[in-house]
Amino acid sequence: MLITSLKLQNFRNYDELKLDFNKDINVIYGDNAQGKTNILEAISVASIGKSFRTNKDRELIKLNEAFSKIEVEFSKSDRDGSIKIEISDKKNVFVNGVKIKKLSELLGNMHVVIFTPDDINILKDGPAQRRRFLDIFISQLRPNYVYCLNMYLKALEQRNNYLKQIKFENKSEEFLDIWDEKVADYAEKVFNYRIEFIEKIKNKLKSVHNIITENNEDIDMEYVTDFDNKENFLKKLKNARKLDIIKGFSTKGVHRDDFNIYLNNKLVNVYGSQGQHRTVILSLKMSELKVIYDEIGENPILLLDDFMSELDEKRRTNFLEYIRDTQVLVTCTDKFVLEKNNYNLYNVVSGKITF
Repeated sequence: MLITSLKLQNFRNYDELKLDFNKDINVIYGDNAQGKTNILEAISVASIGKSFRTNKDRELIKLNEAFSKIEVEFSKSDRDGSIKIEISDKKNVFVNGVKIKKLSELLGNMHVVIFTPDDINILKDGPAQRRRFLDIFISQLRPNYVYCLNMYLKALEQRNNYLKQIKFENKSEEFLDIWDEKVADYAEKVFNYRIEFIEKIKNKLKSVHNIITENNEDIDMEYVTDFDNKENFLKKLKNARKLDIIKGFSTKGVHRDDFNIYLNNKLVNVYGSQGQHRTVILSLKMSELKVIYDEIGENPILLLDDFMSELDEKRRTNFLEYIRDTQVLVTCTDKFVLEKNNYNLYNVVSGKITF
């Protein structure tokens, strides 16, 4: 899979942009705050419908402009395709020229794996970051997952609202059974997707990390959830009911899921060094890439934001050898030479590209 071209209009600091990409490596370089990451962000939005930097679509529109447009042409082993996203007061998405009704119809058309400096927070921050990583990853391969997750969150919101009504309006606890049942139904679906993909990642993670670290560290991954099956989960909801009423929210459920990663049997987010955090995130992302390959039969597009400059020449060469046959878009501050590799160079200065 590869991106053949990208067009931007009024996106971030770009008035107009038209880029054609190399099928192998594309190096986008320039000083900070010139617009390098904006290019990767636009591709991310075209792939999953969301930015990896903001939840506010308005921030994607160039200052003092009324709209923004992203157009991507891509090629897969069996077909070519196009995605167009128009952002103004609302967001319109077109796949192969046809306007889609639901964002889930966008997912799975163009697969990307993104590596940014902020990804280290997947390990360092709380469970919400790790759930977000899982949710974005799974949704690219199982678009129905988005529907199941949204329905779970809606049922959970209704349950939480009723918990407050019990507490403040003396509503009957009896009707809480209805919401428990709905929450459990969708929790089971979300859990099944997550456990499937946690296992897929685990199967790749050890071999990938062994290559990156030259077998110097033992890595393992553990899914943390209070769900095992619907029947037991309903019992947990009932047992937690008094506490939930006091708190006014649900203390059990897949909205609290997490995963832990261990290096040599120690939690990396507690005991790992800065270097180990970066290596583990790299291993996690490369495992994601390998799982996508197994699922769709071709490599996704790899987006690397401010990454290559942190590797010495030997590690850079080894890394590029490992991801051979993958289209790569990488941003960096300094122009560098990639010997024995097919690559294009794009210099970004104030939202303008020179070659």
